[in-house]
Amino acid sequence: MTTRTTAEDRLPGDPTPRDYVERAIRVDHAGEYGAKRIYQGQLAVLGRTKYGPMIKHMQAQEQVHLDTFSRLIATRRVRPTALLPIWHVAGFALGAATALLGHRGAMACTVAVEEAIDEHYRAQEEALGEDEAELKAHIEKFRAEELEHRDIGLENEAEQAPAYRLLSAAIKAGCKVAIRISERV
Repeated sequence: MTTRTTAEDRLPGDPTPRDYVERAIRVDHAGEYGAKRIYQGQLAVLGRTKYGPMIKHMQAQEQVHLDTFSRLIATRRVRPTALLPIWHVAGFALGAATALLGHRGAMACTVAVEEAIDEHYRAQEEALGEDEAELKAHIEKFRAEELEHRDIGLENEAEQAPAYRLLSAAIKAGCKVAIRISERV
C-alpha cells in the first residue's frame, strides 16, 4: 500500500490517509488472526514434542498482536475483513500440514510467513505519517517479534525442510495474495 501525503498528490482511486489506516488495521488484524491459527495447527501436530513450548511462545506473542489489532478494529470503528472464516480454516490447515512434514516443515512455514510479514510491516512503517505514532509503534514492535520468530525457525532447521525453496516460495506467495485481498474485502 502506498499513500500520497496531500490531496493534490493523490490520483483518482488512491486511498485517502484514513482509508490507508483502515486498510492497514484491517489487514494486520487478519494477518495476526491467520498467524494465531497457523500456530494452533502446528501445535495440534507438534504440541507434545520438544518443539511445543517454542511454538506456544510464538503463538502467545501472536495473540498479543491479535488482541491489539482487535482493540484497534473496535476503537477506530474499522470493518474487519469478511474473509476471517477462510483464514480460520486456511491458517490452521497450513500450520498442521507443514507440521506433518516434521518440525522442519513447521519452521519453514514460520520463516516464510514471517519474511512476508516483515516486508509488509516495513512498507507500512514507511507509509504511516507522524499522526499515526501509536499505530506505527505497534507495527515496529510486532515486526521485531515477527523477525524473532523467523530467527527461531532458522535456528530450528527450517532450511532443511523437504523442498524448502519451493515450500517457502509458495507460502510467501499465498501470504502476499492474502494481504492484498484482506486489505479490501
